[in-house]
Amino acid sequence: MYPTLVPATLLALATHAFFKTFEPASLRLSIAVLAFLPALLVLTSAVPPMTLTSFTTTYGTYYTALALSIAVYRLSHVHPLSNYPGPVPSSTGKLHLYIRDLHDQYGPIVRIGPNELSIIDTTLLPGILGTDSMPKGPMWDGRQAAGNKGTTPSVKGGLIGARDKQRHAELRRVWNRAFTTSAVKQYEPIVLRRASQLVGELKKRCEAATMHDGRAQVDMAQWLGFFSFDFMGDFVFSETFGLLDAGEDKDGLIGGTESSLYMPSVVQQVPWTVNAARLLRLQVNKLGELALRLVTKRLKEGSMHYDLFYHINDEAKLEQERTPLPVVVTNTSTAIVAGSDTTATTLSNIIYFLLLHPVCFSRLRVEIDEAFSPGTKEPTDTTVLAQMPYLNAVINEGLRLYPPVPTMLQRAPSEGSGGHLLGPGLFIPEGTAVTVPPYAMHRSPRYFSPDPDKFMPERWLADSATNVDMVTDRSAFIPFSTGSAGCVGKPLALVEMRVVLALLVQTFDMRFATGYDAKRWPEDIHDVFVMRKGALPVKLSCRALEA
Repeated sequence: MYPTLVPATLLALATHAFFKTFEPASLRLSIAVLAFLPALLVLTSAVPPMTLTSFTTTYGTYYTALALSIAVYRLSHVHPLSNYPGPVPSSTGKLHLYIRDLHDQYGPIVRIGPNELSIIDTTLLPGILGTDSMPKGPMWDGRQAAGNKGTTPSVKGGLIGARDKQRHAELRRVWNRAFTTSAVKQYEPIVLRRASQLVGELKKRCEAATMHDGRAQVDMAQWLGFFSFDFMGDFVFSETFGLLDAGEDKDGLIGGTESSLYMPSVVQQVPWTVNAARLLRLQVNKLGELALRLVTKRLKEGSMHYDLFYHINDEAKLEQERTPLPVVVTNTSTAIVAGSDTTATTLSNIIYFLLLHPVCFSRLRVEIDEAFSPGTKEPTDTTVLAQMPYLNAVINEGLRLYPPVPTMLQRAPSEGSGGHLLGPGLFIPEGTAVTVPPYAMHRSPRYFSPDPDKFMPERWLADSATNVDMVTDRSAFIPFSTGSAGCVGKPLALVEMRVVLALLVQTFDMRFATGYDAKRWPEDIHDVFVMRKGALPVKLSCRALEA
């Protein structure tokens, strides 16, 4: 028997206790503990000889004991979350579907990780996301992997990843100024200009197709991405990215932004690996580089434009401290991703559902035509659009079925608090994360029935409240999150969606492209913190209006 077997086992147990207690994020420290300690044990052993066999036996014993210690602890009744049901294996599929399946199987509270619960109980939402909420959870430490060579990690100093509630409130104050009712009203001309450009570019393609069948085939998801990125360029920097003009993503801005989301979506599950993930990250963050270039340009030019940069950089000098340049770059690039990708995906989802349900498309067009006479008045009055019942029902239903952030609304007790009481008998110990997955909550028959997986805009109409067979629990509808950390850009996003949908539905006849299988769309949806989409090939023609 080798003399290091017992010491290696004890060392493994000590290592588990060390990592469990301190959760070190240092890559060097982790390597030192996991790689060199077993070697040190062999080298200091009082019984020779030091052979290859002694090394392999010691390392094998150490790693086996460490793995068993972790597994036994996580599955034992000693673990503080042992009372909550959940699966033993981890997910290898799409996270939003996986989490939804777990709730269908185990109920409203599910243990989805060694130190994480997923909750879709509306009575507990105030203590998670609402007035008595917890700060953001440890996944945001992992999302620092979004930082690339030459850029700042995406959450340090930024609003979206601020985990301290007081710090978040301070940062949020600056952003709130950019999204007051009067401020959003000033951005509406930008929305209208870009939406009109989108319609104009699509019309050109329809006109070019008149020699054939009069229908142009376009990837509607791609064009909605062009619109949303160009709009955010205007809104954030008063600069266009030129995607609508070019009709293509020739510089790889959208593609690069989308690919940069994958690694953080993995590392957020194991935040302590963030430093290792950064070392492995080799691709250039095109959006980060662009944001740095545009921020530098604006700093030289001064505050000539009333846009988001004006507020983020505190051009009005309302704050006591100047915002550091890296934080300005992080916040502006984050704003572009948060405001463009999510809006484009939601609009694409809604167009998909309208094409899948032609009756809904026709009903929406009738409502738009009644408010804005076709050929004489474009549907661009945002005040009227905000009051149109069916239009807003369609948007709500699209957001319900495919919320832009499907799963990871994560919170955790404040550091040093000891824990957080969510409700009678439900105490969340410090070090435990709680996730609220909108996708699973929105499709729960407890809150939306009948047919929670079916696109039914009628759920949101006033007359549905009198239907005893229909359940529409608005307290369970959280596509923009809720509480103090809810989406600050929600008012502007709704303006964008209303204008674009109204213009597209009134202007064009649409159908799925020949040969396109509508089942492909949900199959191409991926959860990488935000929702990733595939192509949406559509046959498009300009609507024929009666003389």
